Amino acid sequence: MRIAVDVMGGDHGCGVVIEGARRALKEDRKISTLYLVGNKSEIHAALPRRGFRDHRVRVIHAGEVLTMEDKPVAAVRRKKDCSIVRAIELVREGKADALISLGNTGGIFAAATLKLGRIAGVDRGGIAAFIPREEHEFVLLDAGANIECKPLHLAHYAVMGSIYSREILGRKSPRVGILSIGTEDSKGNELTLEAFRLCKQLDINFIGNVEGHDLFRDHVDVVICDGFVGNIVLKTCESLALAMFSMLKHELTANPRRQLGALLAQNAFRAIRRRMDPEVYGGAPLLGFNGTVFKAHGSARERAIANAIRVVTENLQHQVNQLIAQEITRANERLACIEPVAAPALSPD
Repeated sequence: MRIAVDVMGGDHGCGVVIEGARRALKEDRKISTLYLVGNKSEIHAALPRRGFRDHRVRVIHAGEVLTMEDKPVAAVRRKKDCSIVRAIELVREGKADALISLGNTGGIFAAATLKLGRIAGVDRGGIAAFIPREEHEFVLLDAGANIECKPLHLAHYAVMGSIYSREILGRKSPRVGILSIGTEDSKGNELTLEAFRLCKQLDINFIGNVEGHDLFRDHVDVVICDGFVGNIVLKTCESLALAMFSMLKHELTANPRRQLGALLAQNAFRAIRRRMDPEVYGGAPLLGFNGTVFKAHGSARERAIANAIRVVTENLQHQVNQLIAQEITRANERLACIEPVAAPALSPD
């Protein structure tokens, strides 16, 4: 396996990304080549400080960085020597099998779209986020790539999310639901109602509509929505988790009696924190592209980078993209047979 890592987009500098890559290489001998893409002088300065000496490492120079202030599509076209573009080109040229970047999400998505293209039959790529709950994680798709979607996009997300849940999270028959305002078949807007009709025809375990209060019960494994709704759900969950831990800490340290109770329950609190730890997966995959693309958190530290590389290797081992290509082709064949919904008749003047 050959993996390209864009080391320039993180909040903590390229040294942190390089250390994460070093840990990943130490743990996984199946990685044959790891490309460090970014400013060559910064990379070479960081390598000895991290004690990083591995014959599998290749340094690829990139003289520019795509910043958070850049407009994604325009910047990808203008900054041809930026690290995201250089890393994507390694995948396009067949020199790397996968890409990991901590940079601008829109820039990564634009570069994947323009430089790699989508898997045949996939109408729109998406971002799949892992969200933890008591029993196991669920997949949220799309988590923010496309704020305006068509019903076919949601149907494709259902197929891709089901594959990802099955192959990476180990769910034998992932339950797929469309996020809506009610569980009844008739609830929703034009987008979700038509997506519901399409998903019923797919060869997936489609359970229909799900509501917000279903997400954290063991009721659904893959939650489908447009990127506008998905990003709000994702960020609300993240901020709520932080707020809950902050409130809990405040209340448990309010007086000596509570502090004693907190001390007795500290192992339980540690277990909950591990379940909520965003570093376990290190970020989110971009699904639907001709190449494995993974967006790591911009604030990721060494452990998160190592875990992101681990998840990418699992993607490659399970041949997720090949499965998406096969199952999207079958899905499109099924959907092509569906009669279009007749437009409502106009009332006479």
